[in-house]
This record gives sequence, structure tokens and C-alpha cells, in this order.
Amino acid sequence: MATSHLIPTYKRQPVAFVRGEGAWLFDSNDRRYLDALSGIAVNALGHAHPALVEAISDQARRLLHTSNLYEIEVQTRLADMLCERAKMDAVFFGNSGSEANEAAIKLARLHGHAKGIDVPKIVVMDNAFHGRTLAALAATGNVNAQTGFGPMPEGFIRVPYGDLAAIEALHDSSIAAVLVEPIQGEGGVRVPPDDFLPGVRALCNKRDWLMMIDEVQTGVGRTGYWFAHQAAGITPDVMCLAKGLGGGLPIGAAVVAGAALELFGPGSHGSTFGGNPLACRAALAVLDTIEKDNLLVHAQAMGESIRSQIEARVGELDCVLDIRGAGLMIGIELDAPCADLVDTAREHGVLLNVTAGSVIRLLPPLIIGPAEVERLVDTVCDLIETRAAATQTEKNNS
Repeated sequence: MATSHLIPTYKRQPVAFVRGEGAWLFDSNDRRYLDALSGIAVNALGHAHPALVEAISDQARRLLHTSNLYEIEVQTRLADMLCERAKMDAVFFGNSGSEANEAAIKLARLHGHAKGIDVPKIVVMDNAFHGRTLAALAATGNVNAQTGFGPMPEGFIRVPYGDLAAIEALHDSSIAAVLVEPIQGEGGVRVPPDDFLPGVRALCNKRDWLMMIDEVQTGVGRTGYWFAHQAAGITPDVMCLAKGLGGGLPIGAAVVAGAALELFGPGSHGSTFGGNPLACRAALAVLDTIEKDNLLVHAQAMGESIRSQIEARVGELDCVLDIRGAGLMIGIELDAPCADLVDTAREHGVLLNVTAGSVIRLLPPLIIGPAEVERLVDTVCDLIETRAAATQTEKNNS
């Protein structure tokens, strides 16, 4: 595979896929792999879903791009659908999760300046991941990702994830917003206490801060809700979306409500490609299919099946510290680094990844079925049991 002219920003695995079908990918030798990663939570409908293929093909024959200098009817329809499902008011479209989070950060700055704050600050979380553009990177709680790119933009106050008391203890009058993931993805599929998001919402109301939710990985049905924060019964002021929204095409969105609604105006922000007809038509197909095929309920059921089966089979092993998540966003935390399992799983025909060093992350498409769940569970549990047995042998021989 010739890669000599690619900047080596990725440590790529030694496989190239040439086609996909449902929850499966096929390599150049026509070997198939169960895709339990979904392009990192992007391929919500799996691969080559007929509704998505037809929508993209039809739109490509009609119109690809005009720019946001003109009205885009399909963009307006998508904004209406998102706001209806989120119970929010308006949308700015970009191309990625990083762009959506950049828009949120700019909204927080505008909110702070409107309150007379000279240098507005945003409360962010340890181990968060918000993107690799510079401001989003500064908000990200990953020193390794930041290394070499300093100085980071200022204006971020970091607290432990899920620690409401740590946020309540902040009495800095320059704070304008809180930016938080409802479940941390790159941070290890970490789920906060039940009272955390409602507590942050109440605190933001009390102190006139924007509550900004990064749903880039958790949104669009991934957790069995349209948006993960809905499980907590709250509505944010800003919600950032991307990944699964386009089903494989690049699109990002910052959805706003309440105090954030009037902050952007003509000329204050923009994107050449953001929300173009092709990406929006794909997103409409994704939303329509999730609703028509009842995939929110399906994601909850399949996710519960995966978690319960893994718990029953390997949950009592000493090396398994936790099995957590929501819907089809699942993390299995082991007691030691386990990045090598990515290669081993692929050799067994399953695609997954490891995040935070020791957490097996599963993000299968929302259309995964019971037989595929059984294959996924068997493979993951076999890998964990083999690892546990090897560890025990080493202990016995030491």
C-alpha cells in the first residue's frame, strides 16, 4: 500500500477496505470484518444502507454545493428536524465536531463579553476530548494531544469529570460557560453520576453560564436517545453534533437555545462547506431512518444485550474492572493497558479500538442485529478470557 506522499499523522492498521454491507466491512481480499467501531461512531446506519445511498445519489444528481451565500432548502429542513428532536431553537452547520465545538467556544466568548467580562472563561473537564483545532484542543483534557502545539489559547478552567462539587466551588466572575460531554468517549467511555448533568444545568441557570454539551460522539441515537443528555431530562444552551449525523459524510452542527440564541448574527461566524446540500440530504436520511426503523429502541436493546452478555461471561474476572456505557456506546475497562487487543480482534474478524489505554471501546452501528451481537460478544469475551488465562499463567510461573 503506497503511502509515501501522505503526512504520517495516523498509525494506520495493515488493512484496506473496499466495500461495506450493513455491519460488515470487506477488505481487498474479500475477507469480512464485523465493524464494532462504525468509523469512530460515524456510520450510524452501517455501510451502504439503501436509504442513505439513494438520498446521496439523488442529491448528487441534483445539486452538490452552492455556499451559504444563498438559501439552502434541504439545510432548513434539517435544522427544523434537529430542533424538533432536541427541543431547541436554531442551528449553525459546519463540517466536523471540532468546528461545532469551535462555534460553541465562540458563543461562550460572546456571552461573556455581553456580560461585560473582559476575558471570558469556560469550565471544562479532565480527560475530555473536544477536537484538534486549536481552541478545541485547549479545551481537551489530553496533554499528549496538546504537546508541541503550545501555547494553548487561554480561558479554560479544568475540573474532574462528574464532580459537581468542584464546579460549584468555582467563584470566578469571569466564567461564562461550562463545556461537557454527557459521556466521555475518548476519555474511556466514562459515565457521570446521575445527578451531574442536572446539577450543572441548575448551576448554569443560577450563575448565568451557558451549558454547552459536546454530543459529537454520543448524539444521533448512539446511546438510545436522540441525544444523550435527554436521559438526564435537561436541555442545554448549546449542543455540538457531528460524527453519526451524516452517516459517513462530513457535517457538524451547533444547536442553540435560550441565552445562546441571539449571540451569532450575520458576519459573526461562517463556513464555506458547512451544511451543503449533499451533507444535509445525507443527514436527513439518517434521521428519517432512525425514526422509521425505531433504531433508538433498537440501540438500547442491542446495547443492553451486549453489556449483559459480557458481564455474565467475564464480569467476575479479576482483570475486568468495569463494563459501562449507554446504548451502543460501551466501554470495558481492564486492569492493564490493552492496545494490543485491537490487532488481535482484527485478526479474528472484529474491528474495535482501545481508548484511555485500558478501555475496550465498542461503537457498533445502530442497525446491528442479534446474530452480530453474538459474534461480537463471543470475540471480545474470548480475547479477555485468553488474556486473563495468560496473566494467571505468568503469575503461577513467577
